[in-house]
Amino acid sequence: MSSNILRRILTNARVFSTGPPPTSRSPHRYLRTLGLGGSVAITGYTLGAFYPHPYITFISPRPAPAPPDPDSPQSIIYTATLEQTLQTLPLLTSHRAQPDAHEWYESRPYANYPEQLRVNSLTAGALRGPGKLALPPLVRARKDESEALVIMHVGRGVCGHDGIIHGGLLATILDESLARTAIINLPEKIGVTANLSINYRAPTFADQFIVVRISLVDKAGRKSKVTGKVEDLKGNVLVEAHATFVQPKYAHLLKSKAVQQMMGDPEPARSTPVLLSEGMPPPPSKA
Repeated sequence: MSSNILRRILTNARVFSTGPPPTSRSPHRYLRTLGLGGSVAITGYTLGAFYPHPYITFISPRPAPAPPDPDSPQSIIYTATLEQTLQTLPLLTSHRAQPDAHEWYESRPYANYPEQLRVNSLTAGALRGPGKLALPPLVRARKDESEALVIMHVGRGVCGHDGIIHGGLLATILDESLARTAIINLPEKIGVTANLSINYRAPTFADQFIVVRISLVDKAGRKSKVTGKVEDLKGNVLVEAHATFVQPKYAHLLKSKAVQQMMGDPEPARSTPVLLSEGMPPPPSKA
């Protein structure tokens, strides 16, 4: 019996001491593995270079040239191309075709703003041009002035962190967009910002169209309250805001016509949109 036990112990010892036979790897196998890994790395690098994730550009933005002269031939061509892109945005075309489209009108703030006033305006003058605010905003507003939609393009030359639109510019855009709806609802159509509260929800990347949605909250006497938000074309909320505007007691002394031109008068109804490059059609001749 003891011999059987001893035989089993020796057998088990040989099993544990003798592992699986070593496998020999040929140099060709190592080269194939190395080549496959290199191909994957090169492919990933190439795709990342051409189609980088937005947050990669946030951490390590690409260098970009300074904004060009807005009156140069290249800038004029760029602006015309961008205008065509604006007019064909799915968001805009679908909004124009919705069932209640007849309850809305379109306007282009600053498009007819006098030159002597434009040159001293922040958004219509100093920030105008390719790489900054290349186009006048396109506004679609309800005829009862309770709601509005503003579409505009923000370029690379109005950033805080490179590639990210400056938060102060977004505050300015919201201030002016909210003001349009609020002021139109005041008795004299003149108003000033009394309070503007902003919450930044996500980075706003440069070189894209953004959408500002505005709603009237309340109006009473010389005061109106509005709320709004900035979105990208995918509907992601970037900034939220609410504001109060008041009509000053000296409102009757201010030039309300200039304010209306700045905010954009409603354009005449047409079957096709008016492009900036086309201008407004001439008035019909009298018979």
